[in-house]
Amino acid sequence: MSVKYVPVSWTTSKKLYDAGLIAGIALYLLAFSHFAIGAVDDQALRIRALGSCAFLLLSLVLAIGPLARLDRRFLPLLYNRRHFGVITCTIAAGHALAVLGWYFAFSPLGPYDAMLVADIGSGHLRGVPFIPFGIAALLILLVLAVTSHDFWLSFLTPKLWKALHLGVYAAYGLVVLHVAFGALQAQRAFEIEVTVCALGLVALHLWTGFREGRKPRMAAAAPSGLVHACKLGDIAEGRAIVVRLTDADPVAIFRHEGRLSAVSHLCAHQNGPLGEGRVIDGCITCPWHGFQYRLEDGRAPPPFTERIATYRLHLTGDDVMLDPSPNPPGTYVQPLEPA
Repeated sequence: MSVKYVPVSWTTSKKLYDAGLIAGIALYLLAFSHFAIGAVDDQALRIRALGSCAFLLLSLVLAIGPLARLDRRFLPLLYNRRHFGVITCTIAAGHALAVLGWYFAFSPLGPYDAMLVADIGSGHLRGVPFIPFGIAALLILLVLAVTSHDFWLSFLTPKLWKALHLGVYAAYGLVVLHVAFGALQAQRAFEIEVTVCALGLVALHLWTGFREGRKPRMAAAAPSGLVHACKLGDIAEGRAIVVRLTDADPVAIFRHEGRLSAVSHLCAHQNGPLGEGRVIDGCITCPWHGFQYRLEDGRAPPPFTERIATYRLHLTGDDVMLDPSPNPPGTYVQPLEPA
């Protein structure tokens, strides 16, 4: 968390996340180099290793979201997914540079000119160039990597920033076309990898969408204006439940020291899922990047200035009732203390 867009502090979990990711990439590249067949030289082997690694990483990046929705044990992978994306872009750029340095470095034309004019299609799909698909995909990934910093999130606004970063799906489709019109025509070994990853990813998103669509939404408010949120015993100490309202943003109801507070489920930083976080040092802590908010007023502790909406709660017997009308961000609400 920062005041002037400086990097978020590198916690132990972030270091372990990146170390594990880099170690996994290194193991994959070593295994590919050892077991791959059909490579005519070391340069071609390196190109194929980096290209296939980038494709697998991009597939995993897009699988993390739906997996986290299906099983909370995948949430730690989601919290630092931006790191995953930047590393994926780096591997893809390494693949592109290896191609330029080997296949086009000795052309009488410049390497960039040669790359564009020499591509006339390959294999059974002659006449369909495959290199432009890869270039377009890499450009999208580079834009997403560059704009992953918090400055761009604030400058573009969260809504526009998120819309921009949905371009990762376009990049994935372009990569599939790049591989289908290129590598698959010369390397049948990639068929299984591409087919399993692409079809598996589509199936995973469809299944997650089906499951999310079946989750119950809160009923319309009663004449009193309140809706039933949960039972008092449903909320664990230091944790929250998420209440999904009809035609409104979800609400997170936290329990801290036995008292209940309700705030927006969406973090002011990047719309992170506050309800999946926990209370640390008396503040709600977003699981994505550690932004914190006080329970009673939804304000970040000084010197930070972020604010989120708060909600009023009422207790009827053992039933926790929620007023679905949000208060202005930063509004103080006395925590609900059960008798």
